[in-house]
Amino acid sequence: MGDSGEKHMRRRRFLACGLGVAAAIAGCGTERAGGHVPITGFTLKPDGRRWERVGQAFAGAALAVGYEPGGGFDLTLSGLPALAAAELNNGQSIIDTATPLARLSGEALVVVVPDSSPLKDFGDFGARLLADPGHTMLAGGSQGEPDHLLFGLIARALGADTRQVDYTGYPSGPEAVAALLSGRAVAAAGPLSDWRPGLKRGRIRPLAVSSAVRVPELDAPTLLECGVRVDFAEWVGAFGPEDMDEESREAAVRLCEEVLGSAAWEAACRAAGWLPIPLAGDDFAHWLDTELARTRAVLRDLGMVDTTKATTCWGSCGNGH
Repeated sequence: MGDSGEKHMRRRRFLACGLGVAAAIAGCGTERAGGHVPITGFTLKPDGRRWERVGQAFAGAALAVGYEPGGGFDLTLSGLPALAAAELNNGQSIIDTATPLARLSGEALVVVVPDSSPLKDFGDFGARLLADPGHTMLAGGSQGEPDHLLFGLIARALGADTRQVDYTGYPSGPEAVAALLSGRAVAAAGPLSDWRPGLKRGRIRPLAVSSAVRVPELDAPTLLECGVRVDFAEWVGAFGPEDMDEESREAAVRLCEEVLGSAAWEAACRAAGWLPIPLAGDDFAHWLDTELARTRAVLRDLGMVDTTKATTCWGSCGNGH
């Protein structure tokens, strides 16, 4: 069969199954210099319920670019919270047990205060945190979660005593909201999606967002605009098996790049309010090393882990790395 006939006969297969987020890809002949590398397939699955929506969006985008049912090796979705949890529990992280393939998306975090707060802008908040971190009560998700990490990064970037940061973690968004509105916290942080209802009702004001660019339809500057060198998002990435061979890895990376570059993925991120922050292959693996160093460093600064491993990332690293 000629080359054109061979290309015509190549098939891409995609499967969405289980909870609607497990997807499998098989029988895809991926062309590269020197010939064709066949993808034997992979099953897309979230490493926890928090990543199911991203899995569904990725599956839908893959279907939109032409993949049909199949099966094969595992591809796991995981992100920053899992990385931090492994550090807190002195366990293995996804970096130790999987092959990095691509960063998919992230969610911006927002720093908020009650509408009645005397803190008029982020400058006021930063000045108070710098002057008296031990009496500037902060709230958000559970300790060690991205909300807590963000306050640690902000404190260090401001030059505040990070170990004095007074942070209370809550297991759910509504509990953090209640703590803020009841006066048990001066300020809070969390994914923008958790705070949108309060923001829309006017009970809460945003001081700044953690992303490198402003969030549409939200009247709040970025931390970078406020002079704080922090670019931060609750990101999620795709990972292959630890023993993934190089040819399969290259083929899977190219598949991720195709999906992440599609109009369907851009539309899914826009609809969900996520940041499309694609980064694939070796670039993602290198960035992941700096993200691990930054996470370890801020957890150490907050007094939550005891490690002497060095880092050069601190608060200046971010999603643009």
